[in-house]
Amino acid sequence: MNRIGWAQKTAQSVMERTPKLYEDKGYGGKWSYDYGVVLKGFALLWSQTGERKYFDFIRDNMDHFIQEDGSIRGYAPEEYNIDHINTGKLLFPLYRETGQDKYRQAASLLRSQLASHPRTSEGAFWHKQIYPYQIWLDGLYMGAPFYLEYLLTFEDGAGLEDVTKQFIVCERHTRDAGTGLLYHAWDEKKIQPWCDPVTGLSPNFWGRSLGWFAMALVDVLELLPKEQTDFPELARMLQDLMRALKKVQDPDSGVWYQVINRGGEKGNYLEASASSMIVYAMAKGIRLGLLDGEWFGTLDRAYEGLIREFVLETKEGWVNLIKNCQVAGLGGADRRDGTYAYYLSEPIVTNDQKGVGAFLQACGEYERLRSGSGSGSEDGQGRKNIDAAV
Repeated sequence: MNRIGWAQKTAQSVMERTPKLYEDKGYGGKWSYDYGVVLKGFALLWSQTGERKYFDFIRDNMDHFIQEDGSIRGYAPEEYNIDHINTGKLLFPLYRETGQDKYRQAASLLRSQLASHPRTSEGAFWHKQIYPYQIWLDGLYMGAPFYLEYLLTFEDGAGLEDVTKQFIVCERHTRDAGTGLLYHAWDEKKIQPWCDPVTGLSPNFWGRSLGWFAMALVDVLELLPKEQTDFPELARMLQDLMRALKKVQDPDSGVWYQVINRGGEKGNYLEASASSMIVYAMAKGIRLGLLDGEWFGTLDRAYEGLIREFVLETKEGWVNLIKNCQVAGLGGADRRDGTYAYYLSEPIVTNDQKGVGAFLQACGEYERLRSGSGSGSEDGQGRKNIDAAV
């Protein structure tokens, strides 16, 4: 690899290949959470390099949606879809940098959805109105970091326990005591065709859902005041989850499978988006001091695996990210049943925005940590020459 890091190479590939994320095939210009995953990677690069082109890319893509009165093109609050909150995370740096009130107003609009969003009996947000009484791991990433930053930015940090409660309730119901892994989803009413009628749990551990949850934890812990009552509990969750994920890390490649605990079984495959999300969370956890120096070896092996297993470069020098699960969910019109066969039936694609965005964030965090600009401490074993290794 040349001197420019994989994060910057990936960002440059995105800017040249899809300058308007919303015009990418399959999105139809809709207000999609996928953009937020990519643009958070650009925000990370902008903060690290100070290069204006990264901020401009964020602003250009967001301004297609954010109108002068703060309304959001293509956004329907009455759908009560937690996914619709995710891309709102970019409104905070836009507002801080420009001072334009439309970004604050748009953030307030998304906040108003959370104020009336339907919840389980314990106060956890439903994943969507069309998926009632259901908690999906995905939803923690979509809603919690935005919710926290909004409270800290515009509401004087009041009500932070409502953010941390989302994780506590989710883990309480989805965590498997034997493996420490979290099931993809839980139905409070225990009536969905995909769930166990006794536990309400979906039947498998899906890699990307665990990745979403891990990313949500580190993003929230970065912002959450350490004196907040539930900070130690969320830190414990991260540490426990990382230990569980380490146990199912593929020993040969260093990355993770689509159905994460069933590596080597027929049809299962190493999956790019989940692996990238776990690398991101692990690197950030080390940088924040939430994971100790013993994790460096596991992280290095996983990062090397990301590059070896999933990255192909084109003749133009663009980064292609292969082996991404295009989408997976539960229920709905397609009657997705959450079985092992189901997760393996979804299309495997190249350069899915969720995967590319997660990879961009993983590389940004890893390169920041290994450059010495992060706040994490070294483990005393010295740094491997990752450039030479990959």
